[in-house]
Amino acid sequence: MSEGPDEPHGSLRPTSPLVLLGWAVVGGVGGWALHGVCDRLGVVPPLVPWVQPAALVLLAAILGWTAWTTHRSVQVRRERIQANHAVNRLMLARACALVCALVGAGYLGYGLSWISNQADLADQRLLRSLIAAGGSFLAIVAALLLERACRTRHDDGD
Repeated sequence: MSEGPDEPHGSLRPTSPLVLLGWAVVGGVGGWALHGVCDRLGVVPPLVPWVQPAALVLLAAILGWTAWTTHRSVQVRRERIQANHAVNRLMLARACALVCALVGAGYLGYGLSWISNQADLADQRLLRSLIAAGGSFLAIVAALLLERACRTRHDDGD
C-alpha cells in the first residue's frame, strides 16, 4: 500500500483518546469487580498503601520533567535529539499513558465500590484509591505532554 501525499513516510499518530478510554473502561470494570469478587470468595479486599499513590505522583513528576526538558530542547531551542532517544521517549510516553489509564480507572472503580460501605477501613480504601486515581490522571496528562514534545516539524528533513 502506498501512503497518501498528505501522510509523511514513517510518521506516528498521537495516542487516540478512544484507545485511552478503552483501557480505562477495562480498568474501571476490573477495579469495581475486585471488591465483589473478594466478598464472594471470602477474601479480605486489598488495602491501598500510601506507596502506590505516591509512586503514581512520582511517575507523573518524572514524566512532566521529561516532557518539559524535551519540549525545551526540540521545540524552543530547535536542537536535534538522537533518533533512538526520541523513539524511547515516545514509547515511554505512550506506554505510560495506556497503563496509567488502565491502573487509574482500576483504582477509581475500586474506590467507588466502597462508597456507602459500612466496613472497617472502607473510608481508607476509598480515599487512597481516589488519590491513586488522581496520580494516574496526572501521569496520563504528563505522558501525553511528553508525546507531544517529541513531535518534529515535517520540514526538518530527517
